[in-house]
Amino acid sequence: MYFNIVSFFGFFGFILVAWLFSSHRRVINLSLLLWGVLLQFVFGAVVFLLPAGRRFFSFLNDGVFSLLSHANEGVSFVFGRLALPPGQKDSLGVFLAFQVLPAAVFFAAIVAFLYHIGFMPMLIRFFSRLFTGLMRVSGAESLCVSSNIFVGVESSLTIRPYLSTMTRSELCTILTAGMATIASTVLALYASFLQQSFPQIAGHLISASIVSAPAALMISKLLLPETETPQTLGQEVKSEESHYENSIESLIKGSMEGAKLAVGIGATLITFVSLVALANSFVGWTGQSLGAPHQSLQSLASYAFYPLVLLMGVPTQDAWSVSHLLATRTFLTEFPCYLELSKMLQQGTLHDPRSAVIAVYALCGFAHIPSLGIFVGGMAAIAPERARDLSAVAFRALFAATLACMMTGALAGVFYHGQDTILIRQPARRTAPQHPANSAHTHKSPRRIAPQHRTTSKLPDVRTTTRSPAQPSLTQPALQPAAQPALQRTSQPAAQPTLHITSQPAAQPHKQDSAQPTNKTPPTASRPAGWRP
Repeated sequence: MYFNIVSFFGFFGFILVAWLFSSHRRVINLSLLLWGVLLQFVFGAVVFLLPAGRRFFSFLNDGVFSLLSHANEGVSFVFGRLALPPGQKDSLGVFLAFQVLPAAVFFAAIVAFLYHIGFMPMLIRFFSRLFTGLMRVSGAESLCVSSNIFVGVESSLTIRPYLSTMTRSELCTILTAGMATIASTVLALYASFLQQSFPQIAGHLISASIVSAPAALMISKLLLPETETPQTLGQEVKSEESHYENSIESLIKGSMEGAKLAVGIGATLITFVSLVALANSFVGWTGQSLGAPHQSLQSLASYAFYPLVLLMGVPTQDAWSVSHLLATRTFLTEFPCYLELSKMLQQGTLHDPRSAVIAVYALCGFAHIPSLGIFVGGMAAIAPERARDLSAVAFRALFAATLACMMTGALAGVFYHGQDTILIRQPARRTAPQHPANSAHTHKSPRRIAPQHRTTSKLPDVRTTTRSPAQPSLTQPALQPAAQPALQRTSQPAAQPTLHITSQPAAQPHKQDSAQPTNKTPPTASRPAGWRP
């Protein structure tokens, strides 16, 4: 509860930070501010608290992974063993270009098909009317913000006729919304990284992108308030109709667009990872000369993110790890950040599950320098006469998008109470191997085991076990914390023979000496060579 309160005050703290850096502090759209806060809390309550909302986003989560599994069939058909992920038979290892990026082709085709049949435009119109009517923003920017919930830089095409007459505040809002959300085509890629350790990841990425839309509107209008009169203020703007002639054409052209997206992601990663490595070598050399070795752009930026991460409600023991993830996203995109977060969950680096939940929401956005160039360049290509204005508001929009993403992370921290919908699997622990008893004694004595410690290990037919506290339990993995209670077996009727096992010193946990009982003793089970409890 303590960290939930921290996240609650942190949510409003990000609003205060945006106001402090505002270009016009006296110009505040109270309607936009109040409705923006209300919409975010309503969305958060639906996702985390309402059973119907949980079931709905769980359904979306299952749908995304179902599509992803079908996409893998096509990828495996084209690339063969190169597409098999680690852990599967005949897998050759990890290949990002063959196992992750090709899924964007299939999802881009699906999104294009949904556009053609009118499903995606219907969703966009719904959110556009919601933002225009409640938050009192222009119809053009609300339409573009709504489009950014589902698509990426191509969302600017929906408002192409209005770009030339938009105000600087509207341009900043469009850039902010584009960088504060993620496209549905890459959502599946990030979900595939975290599927094993965070099974409900797809549903939460969808909800994070939805919640970030009003957050982007609110933060952008605080940093650069509207001082002019937008042309489409309070008006409903319709998006352009589908340019596909039929369903087959939408699938084919969507696949081509997805291929360009996959290649673009790979090319961007190659370029910026290399550039950051070059810059880090210079920063590391400078730090070594000044007596501060092992410095990098990410480590320096982590110091700036650290207090903001604490403001989101991340526990102190995980704050530095999450700060490093956010700093890495600023320079290298969110793609490697989700990969690193997946490794952290698998290795147990994060101590508190709420840290992982907040990190998932805070990282869900294109708020980084590579994306800044993509969005500014894409919009400047559509409206060349606005290139100077777009460049002028670019870094302010990047700052606004970063704050909006972190506000979304704080909102997740407010509502997170360890619900079963946020299922985060802990790192796998080693278990004792199965070894059937080679005994002529056919009678099996039933055992009662505490439900929370039930294991699949099969042991010899014993009723009473005596162990020293230093020795690990026979039925528990060797990595089990020492604070957990040892398993208790209830004794059987007196007519049954009893075997007492006395433990050896803690230095020899794998050896057991059996004391001879007064009655006939059942033979002990044979154990495989190298067996360890």
